[in-house]
Amino acid sequence: MKQLIVILLLASNSLYAQKKIAYEDLMQPAVFSLSMVMLHDVVNPPAASRYYAYCTLGAYDIVSQNNNAIVAPSSFIKRYTPVVITTPKTSYDYHIAALYCVYESGRLLLPSGYMLEENEKTFIELLQKHKIKQSVIDSSVAVAKSVAAQIAAWSKQDDYGKLSTRLRYTPLKGDGYWFPTPPSYMEAVEPNWKTVKTLVIDSCNQFVPAPPEKFSKDSGTKFYALAREVYDVSKNPSQEQLNVAGFWDCNPFAVASEGHMMIGFKKISPGGHWMNITAIAAKKAKLDFDKTIQIHAIEAVTLMDAFISCWDEKYRSNRIRPETYINRYIDLKWQPLLQTPPFPEYTSGHSVVSTASAEVLTYLLGDNFSFTDNSEEMFELKPRTFSSFRKAAAEAAISRLYGGIHFRDAIESGQVEGKAIGKFICEKINAAGIKPVIQ
Repeated sequence: MKQLIVILLLASNSLYAQKKIAYEDLMQPAVFSLSMVMLHDVVNPPAASRYYAYCTLGAYDIVSQNNNAIVAPSSFIKRYTPVVITTPKTSYDYHIAALYCVYESGRLLLPSGYMLEENEKTFIELLQKHKIKQSVIDSSVAVAKSVAAQIAAWSKQDDYGKLSTRLRYTPLKGDGYWFPTPPSYMEAVEPNWKTVKTLVIDSCNQFVPAPPEKFSKDSGTKFYALAREVYDVSKNPSQEQLNVAGFWDCNPFAVASEGHMMIGFKKISPGGHWMNITAIAAKKAKLDFDKTIQIHAIEAVTLMDAFISCWDEKYRSNRIRPETYINRYIDLKWQPLLQTPPFPEYTSGHSVVSTASAEVLTYLLGDNFSFTDNSEEMFELKPRTFSSFRKAAAEAAISRLYGGIHFRDAIESGQVEGKAIGKFICEKINAAGIKPVIQ
């Protein structure tokens, strides 16, 4: 992992050797640095989406205030208050300010945000090496710090800070309800996440999916058939199914046991994976800096709202995981290919957020946008190529069945939920004047 960070920094450094700085190519390393801190902190998927949203919004606002062609975030984010920048535009470089703001927002918001101070220092050194005037650097950094502080203050209005004051979650009693799963039997993740305020969608329950299949132990029921499908697939998976499951695992903290010892393995979250896909797509589409910032922020906002919607349903239906059901009623010793995440099953989070992301990216960059996704290379997983964002999202969704952690109806209902969220956000940004980047 350290080697990859060094490579990214060297790649960034090489950009400054050019006559003109390719600022648009520096957004991916900036967001990647956020992902690395979240990886270190073991930030859960819903919380990660919130950090991506706030850490990119300030940069987006800086860009929109310097380019009238870039629609302001306040035009479609219902609660957003535009940041105030008092520094004359002629005194600072908004490209520098926007990029530094990503780092600074992460520094202020992330639990181990201090780790980003080194990234900030390296960024400044690269600017100096490129002989950017120190006065411009200083004023740009000052703008970034001011904006990041305003974003951090505004973020407190979403009630995230109240989560820790709520009563500790206790699993519901009943055969059909979620219960902590092996090997570590972790407590439920973010049971009150639905109380975090949304950004674009109206509320956490605006897109409530159809109810899940009714629980039953009877082998002749539809629910048993759902569980049996997961079990049967796991018994003789194809190599492609194994590849798909592993590629979209995105478990921030999986635990492996070896005798009396337990070892944790960290990966980027589903949101982190889609933020990297956004960077890959922006680069392939050859978007300029301003549109690159805008598309990252819109994707991050989509992720945050999608997770809030999904988590609302998860703790409403509170459904049992395949691992628990199969161990109780089919095979006591069965284990899923992927480690079961510590929260209720319905709907599938990856299905919701991937489908919502695909709808928004398809609106902005077009259908049949092919790309090669190398987001998991750092975990020694081979890149995969997709002919469209929707194809990638469909694969992410079905990966949960192959991995043994979701029933099919949670996947399919999650896709319906995610598509509705994505389309709603597309309608909002379209109404605000944000048109497709690629016509």
